Amino acid sequence: MAARNVLLVYPRFTPGSFWNYRTTCEVIGKRCPAAPLGLITVAALLPADWRLRLVDRNAEELAPSDLDGADLVMTGGMMSQQRDTLDLIALCRAHGAPVAVGGPDATSSPHLYQDADFVVTGEAEGIIGEFVAAVERGQRSGFFAAEKYTVDVGHSPIPRFDLLNFDHYLQIGVQFSRGCPFTCEFCDIIELYGRVPRTKSADQMLAELEVLYRLGWRGHVDFVDDNLIGNKKAIKAFLPLLATWLAGKDYPFEFSTEASVNLADDDELLRLMRAANFFVVFCGIESADAETLAATRKRQNTRRDLADSIHRIHAAGMFVMGGFIVGFDTEKPGAVAATADLIERAALPVCMVGLLSALPNTQLARRLQREGRLHRNFEVMVSGEGDHCSVGLNFDTVRPRPDILRDCAWLIRELYRPERFFGRVRRLLRWLDCRGHRIGNPFPNDMYSLARLVWWAMVIRADMRREVWKTVAVCLVRNPTALHSVLRMIALYLHFGPFARYAADGLDAHIAAGASPWQRHHAAARALPDGVAAPASAHAVPAVRP
Repeated sequence: MAARNVLLVYPRFTPGSFWNYRTTCEVIGKRCPAAPLGLITVAALLPADWRLRLVDRNAEELAPSDLDGADLVMTGGMMSQQRDTLDLIALCRAHGAPVAVGGPDATSSPHLYQDADFVVTGEAEGIIGEFVAAVERGQRSGFFAAEKYTVDVGHSPIPRFDLLNFDHYLQIGVQFSRGCPFTCEFCDIIELYGRVPRTKSADQMLAELEVLYRLGWRGHVDFVDDNLIGNKKAIKAFLPLLATWLAGKDYPFEFSTEASVNLADDDELLRLMRAANFFVVFCGIESADAETLAATRKRQNTRRDLADSIHRIHAAGMFVMGGFIVGFDTEKPGAVAATADLIERAALPVCMVGLLSALPNTQLARRLQREGRLHRNFEVMVSGEGDHCSVGLNFDTVRPRPDILRDCAWLIRELYRPERFFGRVRRLLRWLDCRGHRIGNPFPNDMYSLARLVWWAMVIRADMRREVWKTVAVCLVRNPTALHSVLRMIALYLHFGPFARYAADGLDAHIAAGASPWQRHHAAARALPDGVAAPASAHAVPAVRP
């Protein structure tokens, strides 16, 4: 069988998103925040004689001529990439290039992608062999579904990091585990990956990091696990080996990840993560209201002082980024004020605030479907703009919808006023203990990036000049070891400050127009491809993820 030319295309995320860090990337001299780990993992599973090329549409343009020599195009991504993935499928079909689509959104909503020649659902390792065999024997179309939760990630290959242009990215991702032991009603991770976290071996993870090191990457590496501490026994066994490896290489990497807030309860785990050079953890906090947390089955966040738990993580040298949701059924008037108070007490500078959305195949979607409250086409992100901050509430709400939108707009706008944001950074310095954090030899672009950051913060963004100077001065006097983290937060605010105004103004416009963001986006957006309809029931959509 002749070797095949395969074009791997990573779709664009929607613009106007909390997570795109566009200005931060520009200041640091990068094009986008993160590399497409899922796609380069799929690339590693393909036959060695297939000739592969990667185009990341978040960092570079895809020209129609790029499709000319492609025997097959492979694409797919998350719900926030849905619109561009559909556009790519249309482009490939117009160009006569066979296209295969996979990834979490195609897995959750395969009916949306019926115009693709091949649809591949489930974890790639569990189905890629059947897909490759079909392509090799000349099959021109097909649907391939992996069995749920059966993949042994200990046999997952080292991702094809060599396909990446490192100059494009702020961080490179790796994955240690899949799955989460908790049962949060709104979360699709347990539906896609299962409740029993499966992990790679320590040797396997170190081999991936060794490849990254040899290819020349230095700096920020993100463990993309949805809950790194879901399997505490496995992560505790791995972290000491990671710390030893880092020391032997003079600390070429520093790490971020996502973990449940019960991380704060385990002093040993905090100590191990500090020794392994973790500097930031994203925690889903969701709400300050215990009734709401219990109702949405976020019980790991109850029976605790959340601010105190966050301070304990800060004391281990890792600053916390918090996730919060507005729109739960149990919310009462004034709930967002309590959330704002928690954020201030916890000294959380970076907070992701969004409207509740019912994701496909979640317990929340199934409950709302039973109650007759789930909107038609609830799983469709047909708009090319917006994210969870401005598009959500794809169901009939308990509280008046304008009140929820007004609360969300107030919270986003309040949290990112310069004096609020930088005030939290300065209070964070009371707890953030970065002693022992290592960044190794100075990275080649550090001084250049620092100079650009100073220029933007002091000249281009004059509105934040006073707060930046005050924050840096306080850091140098009270906690100089935290300067590296403080500079990161300043860089992030270059994006979050303007984005908060954009998102809040958009919510205000939705209120004035008398419609929800989801309703307005769907009314104004392009129609779905011919023949595509929403499933009759939320139960109709498979629940597995590559």
